[in-house]
Amino acid sequence: MRIKVKICGITNEAALSASIEGGASHVGFLFYPRSLRNLQPEDAGKLAASVPDGVKKVGVFVDPDLETLRRTLDTIALDVIQLHGNESADDIKNFRDDTGLPVMKAVSISSRVDVEAAHGFESAADALLFDAKPPADDLDLLPGGNGLAFDWNLLAEESWGVPWVLSGGLTPENVGEAIVTSSAGFVDVSSGVEDSPGVKNPDRIKAFLRAVEEVVG
Repeated sequence: MRIKVKICGITNEAALSASIEGGASHVGFLFYPRSLRNLQPEDAGKLAASVPDGVKKVGVFVDPDLETLRRTLDTIALDVIQLHGNESADDIKNFRDDTGLPVMKAVSISSRVDVEAAHGFESAADALLFDAKPPADDLDLLPGGNGLAFDWNLLAEESWGVPWVLSGGLTPENVGEAIVTSSAGFVDVSSGVEDSPGVKNPDRIKAFLRAVEEVVG
């Protein structure tokens, strides 16, 4: 089984080329002004134009409104919408119905309670992405991309009605262990392939993709 990989928070051609050449199945463009990985739709559209068929383009949003989504989609042809905020199941359904695109909902995980709550999104989302929950007392952390991991064993014996993605604190050095522990068939990385926040390292991107391939053998 080929494990899917999304390289997220891409901001330049070098990172995009490394992702595509290394075999990523998905590339993510972030539309969130608080993040150093934020892109204007026009800039993301220029990058997306060179993404080949077969590689999915994911737009990452945090608590967007429909008008924001529509304006962005007028500029960049996305394949998937990823919601990484406090969106409800009804919000997910509305965004999917309005745009006609599949929606991936990110869920923050730190305990079994969070895993159980995530099942509430299965009827609305086309896929779930599990990321580490930021500490409540650190208000400077973003909803995702913080380089934090959670206990992968929380997902090991869980069954889901939709595809799911493992994210949070993954690196070229630990992604193999993460896949084996959690039984993930799809992983997502952003900060783990960066030299500094928002600055992707093409060599680490390729190393991450090779590490995933080694798990499959």
